[in-house]
Amino acid sequence: MTEAARKDMVVAVVLVTYNSADVLDDCLTSLLDGAKGVTLRDVLVVDNNSRDHTVALAETAADLGLPIRVVQLGRNAGYAAAINAGIDALRPDPPDAVLILNPDARLRVGSIAALAASLNGRRGITVPRLVFPDGSLQPSLRRKPTVLNALGEAVLGARAGRTKRLGELVVAPEEYEHPGPAVWATGASMLVSWQVSEEVGRWDESFLLYSEETDFTLRAADRGWTCWYEPASVMEHLNGESGTNPMLWALQTVNRVVLFRRRNGFVRGGLYWLAVTAGQAVRALAGRRPARLAVRWLVRPSARITVLPQ
Repeated sequence: MTEAARKDMVVAVVLVTYNSADVLDDCLTSLLDGAKGVTLRDVLVVDNNSRDHTVALAETAADLGLPIRVVQLGRNAGYAAAINAGIDALRPDPPDAVLILNPDARLRVGSIAALAASLNGRRGITVPRLVFPDGSLQPSLRRKPTVLNALGEAVLGARAGRTKRLGELVVAPEEYEHPGPAVWATGASMLVSWQVSEEVGRWDESFLLYSEETDFTLRAADRGWTCWYEPASVMEHLNGESGTNPMLWALQTVNRVVLFRRRNGFVRGGLYWLAVTAGQAVRALAGRRPARLAVRWLVRPSARITVLPQ
């Protein structure tokens, strides 16, 4: 894509918030630099019923010169529901592409333009290089979920990702140096063409949190669209609290199993469940509280939450 074509690309941002006041201002401020090189027409802050001053911050951020609109859901409906609400709000006059963004992301100069430059042909989703606040690489790319890599992660943890067959998470730094296709990637930031959004349809709200980006990206692939990793686009990501919050860890773990079973059937889904459950059980016996809750939800589906805390 030429520089002129990229500047003509109209991009909207759907930024999902929930009690995000401590991180939102930095994220919105970074959009000023991040959007250089593209036409940024809408910044939709879609709020999941925050109880802090997130909404007030978003409403006053128009002073930054950003085209901000606030969409309030009135309940903590989850990540996918907020994205769907944002896309619905854009539908009367759709952009060329939508940047799905977490409020704990910080955009480097021209990062959206770098994603937009790679959004052509059958590349319908582009994702950036994510880094931690200290500038070090944050592994964000994933391989196709399989029973073998679930077993590898159960035995080896994150170290399994050092080999292409034994881990879903790509951890080798050299694999992040060059652009290329990805099976899926962390949903903290992803640019989705409007055509892909229309073809793939709504994000699956049954996941509440986690795996909804996996599901969407895999459904796009089913229709011949490629998810493309572009390291020229760099964004900082604080990475949340999913590794320490028992509820979030359990939800993340269960949703992996649910998605795999939906796509691969009962038998392979059962083997995947067994591998994941075994890995969580070992960690639970070692005293990890998040793993204990994950095991409970894996073996007792009736104990799982069906709505997020309000």
